[in-house]
Amino acid sequence: MGNLALVKSRIQIMVLCMVAVFGLLAGQLIRVQVIQANHYQNKAANEMESTRVIPAPRGEITDINGLPFARSVAAISIVVDQTQITDPTKVANFVAPILGLSVADVQSSITGSRKYSIVLKNGRPILWEQLTQKIYDYNQSLRKDQLDQRIIGFFPERSYIREYPSGSLISSLVGFVGSNGVGSAGLEYSLNSIISGVDGRYSYAGGNGAEIPGSQREIVAAKAGTSIRLTIDRDVQWVAAQAIAEAVKKANAQSGTVIVMDPRTGAILAHATAPTFNPNNTKDLTLNLMRNPSVQDVYEPGSTGKVMTLAAALEEKTITPTTVFTVPYSLKRAGSTFHDHEKHPVQRLTTSGILAVSSNTGTIQIGESLSHDTLYEYLTKFGIGSKTGSGLSGESAGILHKVSDWSGTTAPTVAFGQGYSLTAMQATSVFATIANNGVRVSPTVIAGTRDSSGSFSPTKMQTSQRVISEDTAVKMRLMMESVVTPQGTAPSAAIPGYRVAGKTGTAMRYDQKTGRYSGYTASFIGFAPADAPKYVISVTLQDPRNGHYGGALGGPVFKKVMSFVLQSKHIAPTNTVMQPVALNQEELSKMEVTAVSNEKSGTVRR
Repeated sequence: MGNLALVKSRIQIMVLCMVAVFGLLAGQLIRVQVIQANHYQNKAANEMESTRVIPAPRGEITDINGLPFARSVAAISIVVDQTQITDPTKVANFVAPILGLSVADVQSSITGSRKYSIVLKNGRPILWEQLTQKIYDYNQSLRKDQLDQRIIGFFPERSYIREYPSGSLISSLVGFVGSNGVGSAGLEYSLNSIISGVDGRYSYAGGNGAEIPGSQREIVAAKAGTSIRLTIDRDVQWVAAQAIAEAVKKANAQSGTVIVMDPRTGAILAHATAPTFNPNNTKDLTLNLMRNPSVQDVYEPGSTGKVMTLAAALEEKTITPTTVFTVPYSLKRAGSTFHDHEKHPVQRLTTSGILAVSSNTGTIQIGESLSHDTLYEYLTKFGIGSKTGSGLSGESAGILHKVSDWSGTTAPTVAFGQGYSLTAMQATSVFATIANNGVRVSPTVIAGTRDSSGSFSPTKMQTSQRVISEDTAVKMRLMMESVVTPQGTAPSAAIPGYRVAGKTGTAMRYDQKTGRYSGYTASFIGFAPADAPKYVISVTLQDPRNGHYGGALGGPVFKKVMSFVLQSKHIAPTNTVMQPVALNQEELSKMEVTAVSNEKSGTVRR
């Protein structure tokens, strides 16, 4: 009996213990599955879940008609978890031919203990599709006892690559994006903050070093960058680029620039430079080619600068278009001798004649009708010594010394376009001011922007400033027409059927490295139709070796580009006749006699 009772007691104790254990287990189960279920669920999810960046596409850069100069194209970067690769040599030999890479490069990128290693950066999406299909087919072909030979650990990362459909057509303006995805030059650089957009994020569950299909969850959506619509017309740009490239080659010049501008709005229709580069391949790109010469390179304008001297004197009424000057070949000032570009006997030229034949000695005399302060004031009004307001990266203000720093030879030198420096954009703006009836409008290459929602915002109107009166501008245009006549320095710029006005420039180049003058800057800047200007075109060639006169080198380029612009924009001739302008005293006397005769006979036109 005693033993039976003892056994019974022990059984009861065991039952109680078992009940207690099961109770504890049940309590723990309730705590885990009910009370702390969310906690453990989240913990498990966090251990499996990873987060990656969703790259934002950069905004497009297009021409005025929406044709792309720069755009972002979807790409895939292929990444590997090295710890999942059991046989790097075997995997490298399998993967390399699919991706078009060397076996050595692939093996290097997949060998090691890193969880994240890039095998291929910014590849075509089809490569990832081909790789995953090949890996799937291979893994499916393995027997159950070969599962340890599976290829795993590869996964994709979405990305974008920058593409430039027009190649080198406008690279000096647009620039390019570096390998880090950040703008490195041109508008890509200066507008990077708005073009680049905002990256997003997404989460995914991972298994065996790869994303589990269907587990992706977007956390923050990527926001595409703002697109930029330029004022550039691609067709005009193409003609300008071809023309300046041919001219640079023919003249054996260091470089060349063509700018086409609407003087009424400041809009730049073409911005062509030579030599240039292909933004799709910048591996061997030099810093010199990355520059934008139209706003970064400064030079002495030479005779194109004479239009400012004459305009100032006309505005101040110290001369008229028919004022006669005695013009010698050479002229002494402050111990220095200045001379014209070609030897000639003493001439009696009008102001118009001085401009037509581009006389330095005549222009010096015109400049002497103004005080130094007045001449300086007009140069600054035309924009010399200050940035144009184009907003282009790296723009120079040029060089214009204060009057207090002028020497005895500065004023005569400045009068005919040397002794100060400007950019091609500034020079174009000077002529645009005359074409626009004396009002200077800041140039621009931006027509507007389009945000990620597709909403377009046009650029605000450019700032404007009156520089000379409309009357002075009209007189200057009439005088500048004589430049493209057979009696002027640029008959090569004449366009049949249209009235054309302009000015040639041939200036000695100042070499900063040597500290002396070496070589030339040859230029021609003009507009058409001369009596109702629609477009201004500047042509500049630096350090040409086959010739150096602006009329001979720049005139034909102007003619080719302007002819296309007038035709493509459907600008009809004005059908007005160029008014004759007396270039010398003899012509002036004949015209005065004719005018008196007509007045007496009653045929004079009022």
